[in-house]
Amino acid sequence: MKRLLIWAGTAAGLVYFFNPEQGAARRAAAKDRAGATFRRLVRRSEELGRGVGAQTSGLKQQVAHREDEPKDLDDVTLARKVETEIFRDADAPKGQVNVEVVEAVVTLRGQVESPDLIEELERSTRKVTGVRDVENLLHTPDQPAPNAPGA
Repeated sequence: MKRLLIWAGTAAGLVYFFNPEQGAARRAAAKDRAGATFRRLVRRSEELGRGVGAQTSGLKQQVAHREDEPKDLDDVTLARKVETEIFRDADAPKGQVNVEVVEAVVTLRGQVESPDLIEELERSTRKVTGVRDVENLLHTPDQPAPNAPGA
């Protein structure tokens, strides 16, 4: 029974493609579809190859630059780097905090709204590459400055 179905399918295909009236058009359409499918597969494999190449190159760069070598920054450059990091947000207290650096020790001075902001600014400062230590003299409006006499 299986063989009969295979022969019937083969015969139907031959009649379909070799029909004297429309067979040539059907063969040309099938040839065009097969060519388009092949070209699409080639194009997709090329795109995939480029993507894999780009990912490989990116991974290579990540491994090569996994750890940044510590740079020997002068105090002014380090102060600007810290300011860039801690004042990045639009709502950062830019005019309220003073950043000073002496021998890679950062001193934060000023008055900010909340104790949480004080902790956040100190944490962000400690993350900056090149900072050895942070002296936090920030305070809230209801507290005296930590370095003020009698504080």
